[in-house]
Amino acid sequence: MPEQTVTRPLIVKRRLVEDPWIRHDEETAPAQGPALVPLAVWQAAGRRDDLAPWLPSDTELTPALADELMAAPLVGIDFPKFTDGRGYSIARLLRERHGYRGQIRALGDVLIDQLFYMSRCGFDAFSLREDQVVEDALRALDTFSRGYQPGTDDPEPLFRRRLRELAQRRGQPALA
Repeated sequence: MPEQTVTRPLIVKRRLVEDPWIRHDEETAPAQGPALVPLAVWQAAGRRDDLAPWLPSDTELTPALADELMAAPLVGIDFPKFTDGRGYSIARLLRERHGYRGQIRALGDVLIDQLFYMSRCGFDAFSLREDQVVEDALRALDTFSRGYQPGTDDPEPLFRRRLRELAQRRGQPALA
């Protein structure tokens, strides 16, 4: 991932915000942060508070690594290209299986078309590719009113929600 030289639009929790974090892909930590650095650099720097790790899309999220990431102020996940969906799995595992509560930020080739799905997998921050229009991106987060599959934002699948709503309308107890 190239070092950030131009400020990319950053959406956090559905709002455009200033990004204090600079992406840094050198093999050594910068003297001062805040900076998003490769995982190995963050680990070698003693997990400093002014540094946060970014993970390449081929990262294997082991339980030991997930435990280590709990100390990170945020975790970036790189999307090297639009067609690489491995970052979705990393985010979902980090949120659901390992209980990470900090910011999970999508980095790299982040396009408007992906935002709704990324948010369902646990991303709450998006560093958009430079050519993406922020206003369109904010609208894209509300593309669909309901997701069919369970997600980190709503673990109940649509068919169960519909059965529950139908039972409530009929005055019957909801199915477990």
